[in-house]
Amino acid sequence: MTSPFPILFEDDDLMIIHKPAGILVHRSEATSRREPAVLQIMRDACGQRLFPVHRLDRPTSGVLVLARSSTSASHLGRQWQDHRCHKTYLALVRGWAPENAMVDHALQDLDDPEAPPQEAMTHLQRRATVELDSAIDRYPKARYSLCELQPQTGRRYQLRRHCKSIFHPIIGDTVYGHGIHNRFFREHFGVQRLMLHHLQLEIDHPMTGRRLRLHAPLDAEWQKLFERLGWEQEQSVSTWEWMP
Repeated sequence: MTSPFPILFEDDDLMIIHKPAGILVHRSEATSRREPAVLQIMRDACGQRLFPVHRLDRPTSGVLVLARSSTSASHLGRQWQDHRCHKTYLALVRGWAPENAMVDHALQDLDDPEAPPQEAMTHLQRRATVELDSAIDRYPKARYSLCELQPQTGRRYQLRRHCKSIFHPIIGDTVYGHGIHNRFFREHFGVQRLMLHHLQLEIDHPMTGRRLRLHAPLDAEWQKLFERLGWEQEQSVSTWEWMP
């Protein structure tokens, strides 16, 4: 099969791909039936029904798990419900974020604003910083951080909302971000997307139970930005491995 998206791992039970930014995982009532979506494109490419296991926002790139059967999808879905999958995202944020922090900030259910806020937690670890000689807003220089984000819960738009809550919004976020910084990166670095990437995922294989680690390498846009900001490029790693 020739896949329209990079395949990270596949077997008789799973099809795991590198989802690019800017495309839906699957269509909904709120989207056009003609709008491209990963699920429909992959179904056509492999000639079989596939089942989405989790969501990635349209502007987010990275590891996306599709199941080849409803049974596999059900087993994997329970891992998400029981918080047995370990997710790591990479984000470019405004300002110098904390070196290590747990963001414990309850979030309102976006579909039910009358409901009480839901518990939401994200572990943040800063990987790199940069200071640019550009006056933005009221500051003489512009500071940014590269962070690893590990959500401990799975609320809608949790990472984007949590970064905003600690005053370090993600670059390129047109809903929860800061417009003046988004424009700066568009004009100076050509960044036209949300700088949030699902870098790594650990799950138990739905049939064998073996622990599987998946890795989605940074795409050309991320790599180019690393070079421009003077950050060390990520070392080449396998897209998947069995864990002990």
